[in-house]
Order: sequence, then C-alpha cells, then structure tokens
Amino acid sequence: MAITIRKALETDVDLVAQALLESSRAGKKMGLFDLVFNTSDPDELLALLKKLPLTTTKSYCHYSNFFIAVANGESVGTICGYEPRIATHEIFSKALEELGFDESYHERIAAHLLCEGEVDNKTFVLDFMFVKNGYKSIDVYKELVGKSMLTARLKGYRKVQTSVEIGSVETEMIYKKLGFEMIDEKQSEYYREQFDRVGIMRLQMTL
Repeated sequence: MAITIRKALETDVDLVAQALLESSRAGKKMGLFDLVFNTSDPDELLALLKKLPLTTTKSYCHYSNFFIAVANGESVGTICGYEPRIATHEIFSKALEELGFDESYHERIAAHLLCEGEVDNKTFVLDFMFVKNGYKSIDVYKELVGKSMLTARLKGYRKVQTSVEIGSVETEMIYKKLGFEMIDEKQSEYYREQFDRVGIMRLQMTL
C-alpha cells in the first residue's frame, strides 16, 4: 500500500474533526471535548469540532497544524503537530470565544489539567493521531509521525513529545514502536472518576 502525506486543507475538516473526537475519547464514552463544549450529543459535538479547526485564531486544533495520510486515493489518517510556544492555552481560549464559549470550560476540564504535563518552549508536540479502520498499519502511523518529525527538525526542534492516557495501550505501543520513550506520568483519583482512566503519561523522542 503506497502512502503519501500532505498538509491538511480546509476541505479536510471532516477528518480532522473525527480525529479530535476519536483521539480525545480514546475508547471512552466521554472525552476532553465533551467537557470543553459541555455536550455529549454526537451531532452537536461533531458540528462544533468541524468549526474549531477553521477559526481565524490558529489554535493547536487548527487544520493548518495537521498532516493527512493518503492511500489508494483516500484520506485515511491524520496527525497534529504544533509549537506550544505559539499555540498556547490562551490561543485555544480565543478560538473557543469565536465559537461562543468562554473560559468557564477550565472548570469542566480541571481533572485533565491536573494530569497534563508541562511542555517547555523547546519542544514540538504531536497530538490527535487518528487512522481509519482498515488502514491501521504501522506503516501509516510511521509516515504520519515521520513527516511531523521532519517539520519539527526544520523548525529547529530537537525534542518531540506526545501525551497518552494511561490505559490507551494501542496508542502507547504505536509511539513506543516508533522510538518514543515514557518520560513521566501523572495520576489523579479525580481524573479516574471523570474519565475512568488513572491519568496521563508523556512520551518523548530526541531528534
């Protein structure tokens, strides 16, 4: 299977929205964006997640941070790579304001914030990796991550990190197969009560 990787376009918003939803839920009934947008209605949530990548404010969820994997003429997967020194939490809040949501979402995601690791400005971040069923091969993941790594190097970064929920075994194993190593984890009973997972681990690769 030949795989090509390209930059995401506005027209890829359906796949990007699906990645935001599926990767944040990671097999759970409720994920981060259910809380951010204060809804678990699938249609409403997906509609909002299609708008988030298109806001004028370029948050880390903006489509321009995503790469698309193409196989057999079909867009089959995506990954987000961003610079946390640019795409800050403040920028994310501004993007949400464009959609009519204020900063009260911080209270709803308090458990997530408790377990979220600190990322310095010298680190590039990968997130929201998603591949459609039927195309989940290590080759697709390798191409997506590899293209993101190249982007990080060209921007002058020497460290790349990602965060994975403890218990998301498939995602953890994929990143470890590609050379990432766990650097730390944070656990919280509050997180377990809200998400039915014990916390979040950080994985890192040095370029």
